[in-house]
Amino acid sequence: MTTPRDLVTLFEVGPRDGLQNEARTIPVADRIALVDALSETGLCRIECASFVSPRWVPQMAGSGDVLAGITRAARVRYAALTPNMRGLQDALDARADEVAVFASASEGFSKANINATIAESIARFEPVVAAGKAAKIPVRGYVSCIIACPFDGATKPAQVADITSRLLDLGCDEISLGDTIGAGTPDTISAMLDAVLQVAKPARLAGHFHDTNGRAMDSIDTALTYGLRCFDTSIAGLGGCPYAPGATGNVATETVARHLAANGYDTGLDLPALSCAADLARTLQGPDHV
Repeated sequence: MTTPRDLVTLFEVGPRDGLQNEARTIPVADRIALVDALSETGLCRIECASFVSPRWVPQMAGSGDVLAGITRAARVRYAALTPNMRGLQDALDARADEVAVFASASEGFSKANINATIAESIARFEPVVAAGKAAKIPVRGYVSCIIACPFDGATKPAQVADITSRLLDLGCDEISLGDTIGAGTPDTISAMLDAVLQVAKPARLAGHFHDTNGRAMDSIDTALTYGLRCFDTSIAGLGGCPYAPGATGNVATETVARHLAANGYDTGLDLPALSCAADLARTLQGPDHV
């Protein structure tokens, strides 16, 4: 019988973070089908929309239609990325259950990803987080490049802690720590968490580890020893980041679920149902992934 400390939540990001990295635009109907399949797996949080300008991320056009078309499961929170007040209002109109803002621990990535310095991004997010809280929905904060940046090189752990602290001070309920280019090792993840846990409790943190270098599972295992119990994963390993060249390969949900089960953790997930969802996800991938 499991105890509460054995429970681990997988936050599914495939329909958003995964599909946004595909070269082609995925039809809304296919995105809805993927979210519906994931809703049947036992997942309780699925990020399926991004209310950014289609000019910047055309793959996420029609996010409102996705949220309108899915078959909502009672136990699932459907999340959306909201970079500004207009995006937040669009997400609220589409009945998103949870929203997120996204910052970076490196200046180079912040400028490439959202065309703003770190300081400018925090100022931009302040009214978004406040409005989300006023609407009584959870607000998540993403921190990219927690280990290294494709533009600036290694990221100092103190910088990750500083951005985490600032997002919590704004009112974010949870901070997702993103190893955007998959550079993490047990030593660098430990150094980063040693710093971040000075400003945040493990229950307020999630790990978001890309598997570019095949070390995502090592990063998850390290984070587990620090008390983290929430990890972002992507069905069939969909995606990466359009602003981080070569950083394909979000860690696969089904792989993490099997790994955790083998090590005595309970995710509440239906592994056969996850396999079926992964098969569907693979049909949406471009030829480079086949």
